[in-house]
Order: sequence, then structure tokens, then C-alpha cells
Amino acid sequence: MSASNVTSLHPTSFLLMGIPGLEHLHIWISIPFCSAYILALLGNCTLLFIICTDPALHEPMYLFLAMLSAIDLVLSSSTLPKMLAIFWLGDHEINFHACLTQMFFLHSFSIMESAVLLAMAFDRFVAICEPLRYTTILTQPLIARIGMAAVTRAVTLMTPLPFLLRRFPYCKNRVIAHCYCEHMAVVKLACSNTRFNNIYGIAVALVIVGLDLLFVVLSYVLILRAVLRLASQEARYKAFGTCASHVGAILAFYTPVVISSVMHRVARHAAPHVHILAANFYLLFPPMVNPIIYGVKTKQIRERVLGIFQRKKI
Repeated sequence: MSASNVTSLHPTSFLLMGIPGLEHLHIWISIPFCSAYILALLGNCTLLFIICTDPALHEPMYLFLAMLSAIDLVLSSSTLPKMLAIFWLGDHEINFHACLTQMFFLHSFSIMESAVLLAMAFDRFVAICEPLRYTTILTQPLIARIGMAAVTRAVTLMTPLPFLLRRFPYCKNRVIAHCYCEHMAVVKLACSNTRFNNIYGIAVALVIVGLDLLFVVLSYVLILRAVLRLASQEARYKAFGTCASHVGAILAFYTPVVISSVMHRVARHAAPHVHILAANFYLLFPPMVNPIIYGVKTKQIRERVLGIFQRKKI
């Protein structure tokens, strides 16, 4: 198929509806959305600044946390500005290629976040189960390779989707009943056989979430077994304490995923805005709460943050 034919088959732009059925509440809905975005920007930028500027925090756990913060910044910034433009300005139009780009960033960085959470579980496993070998196992070159592997996996899995969607004819309406360009929402507008896209999208989601979560759970089963073997109760509390922040981040990421997935199956006939709000919760919640979780639970980061504010007062 020639480039000119491909161009003639897809529209120049799509229209994002926002939250169908709640258009009259868009201004009010924008308040918590904007607040969550500001918190995500401030929190994750602060974490990145602290970790990058303090050599004492150039340790595996904090380097993985810096990766998580960078991913959360991209995830929230790839969708929230356009959402707020819809809510505040009624700017529903999005260029076709911009839509595919947004979809690519959204899904690929979600996969990266899952990979980094798995790497953080591995970090905690080594720290608790192999403490004497921690520094020799989790070296900076290995951490860099883990980061590159997370990026490579996500990009490899998501790169085919924009090219596949670009080749579909779109003879239906160009309205996407969503706040952002999500893969299946765009696929629904195509008027050719989309079976491969449907199967590929579901398979990637199940394999990535399923395998990553399985290995995270396995890591914590081994951690729990190691902790319960510790002689003193104080040592057990200390070991559990080092995992608290990571467990919170895992719950913040996977709980909205599970809730959204269950709702799509159990509440299939619920109003569209219910599913869209659940999907938005998945995008907004982790980037907003991860800096809070690590800021409150991690002593070193909490001390650095307090130090910054104390210097400002002086």
C-alpha cells in the first residue's frame, strides 16, 4: 500500500470526548486531576533532584527509585496536559500521529514501570536474603543493564502497534470515547479486521502484568521466609521496614490495574464514565503517591527533603 493511500485512509485527527456522560462536570473533575498532576510533578522532580545531587544516595534502591520517578513523570505528562486542555478549553481534537505517539508513550512507559517494580523487588530480595553479597551482585553496571532491558522490552513490544494502527482504514466516526488515546479505543474506530491487534494487546497485558507480578510475589515469598528465620523480633521489624515503601508502590501500581480489569468483566454494562474514571485513576494514582510513600517511609529521603525546607527558611 502506498504512502498516499495510507494517508487517505486515516483521518488527520481524532476527537477525544473526555469523560462521556460527565461533560457538564469537566471543570469540577479537572480540579482533582490538576492537583494530582501538580503533586506528581513536584514529588517526582524533588525525588530525582535529591537522588541525582546526593552521592550518598547513588545506591541500587535509590537508583531504581530515580528510574521509577522518571517513568512516572513521563506517564503523567503524556496524558494529563491534553486532558486538562479538554476539561478547561474544550480542545477535543488531537492529530492522528500525535494520538499514536501518546498511545505509544502511555503503554510503553506502563510496561517500563512494571519492570522497574520487579527490579526493586529483586533489590529487596538480595538485600535481605543475600546481605553480604548485596554490593557485589547489584553493581552499577548491572543496574544500568536492568534499566536498558526494561526500556528495550517495552519499546520492542509497543513499537508494532502504531505501525499497525497507521495501516488501518478508519471509515467510522473519528470520536474516541476517552480522555486519551488508548490502544483498544483507537482500534474500535478501524473498519477492517483488527483481530491481531485485539489478541496482541490482551496477550501483552496478560503476559507482562502476569509474569512481573508473579516474580514480585515469588520474591516476597522468599523474603518472608528469610525474615521469619531471623532470631530477634527487632531484626524482623527492621527487615520488613525496608520493604514497606516498595510494597506500597506495588499496591499503588497493581491495585488500580486489577480494579479496572475486574470492572471490565464484572461491571461490563456499567456507564462508560465508570470505566474511564477507573482507567484515569490508574494513570493518576501511582505517579502522585509514589513520592509520598518513599518520602514518608524512607529515612534518608525524608531527611534530605526536610533539610531542603530548613535551608529555605534560614
